[in-house]
Order: sequence, then structure tokens, then C-alpha cells
Amino acid sequence: MATNPKQSDPKQSQPKPLDELFHDMLKDVYYAEKQILKALPKMAKAATSPDLKKAFETHKAETEGHVERLGEVFELIGKAPRGKTCDAILGILDEGKAVMEDYADSPALDAGLVASAQAVEHYEIARYGTLKAWAAQLGHKDAVKLLDETLAEETKTDKALTQLGGPANKAAVAKAA
Repeated sequence: MATNPKQSDPKQSQPKPLDELFHDMLKDVYYAEKQILKALPKMAKAATSPDLKKAFETHKAETEGHVERLGEVFELIGKAPRGKTCDAILGILDEGKAVMEDYADSPALDAGLVASAQAVEHYEIARYGTLKAWAAQLGHKDAVKLLDETLAEETKTDKALTQLGGPANKAAVAKAA
């Protein structure tokens, strides 16, 4: 009779605690922020609207702050800042890259860039909201404050993108007509 390897490994038989999941998701979002830092200058360069270009440049500076704050959160929990490949953000960023390639000469480019950027923001909002809740549950009060600060900035960026989306969408329709 075959034995289940998970049953014979004492490490595997123990359920993983929330603090491990918190650390894993922290590594995930750290990686994501680093990838976003690489994508934002490309998005700013591709944008045709001066306001959208400026929004991407502003968010790049904010994202640098997010990476720094995440470093502080790692420090608070006694871990080294380290990323873990985040397939979700890679997929979202690949979609944004495809928009830039497929719509480079289109009046719909800025509308597509706004949509792509909002997909990134919504992912980040979900992750930071969860991390904040878990940090509170785990008693990491200082981490809660840092994560909340980033969550507020991500939410503000999403609202700004919504405002930029209106003119971008109208311009795309007007130029196509």
C-alpha cells in the first residue's frame, strides 16, 4: 500500500498559519510593485494626453514610496524585503503592453491605457486591503498604518484614472467618428 508523502512529513501535516500567508502575500505585492515601477515609464511614454502622462509619472513616484513602505513592513515582521513572482500582475501588465502595441496609432490608446492602469490599481487595492486586515488580525499595528497609507494612495489613483477615463473615452469616440 502506497503512503501519502504529505502524511509522513511533519511540516506538511501542520496547517500554515495566517502570518505565513501574510508574509507570502507581502512578497507577492512587493514583486508586483517592482514590476509596476518598470511599466509606468512605458505607459507614460505611450500616452498621448499630457494629463495621463503626468498621472503615470506621479504614480511612479508614489509607487517608489509604496516599495519603501513595504520594506518597512517586512522589517516590522522581522523579514527581509523579498519578492515572489506574481503571475497575476504579470498577466495584467502583459495586457497593458498588448494595448500599447495593438493601439499605438489609435485614438483609443489613452482609453486602453486608463483601463489597463485601473486593472493594476484594482489588483493593488484588493491586495493592500487584505494585507491591512490581516496585519490588524495579527496585531501588527504599525504595519496597518503603513498599508493603509498605501491603500489610500492606490484608491486616490484609481479615482484620478476614472476622471481621466472620461475625456480619453470621449476623445477615442470623437476621433473614430
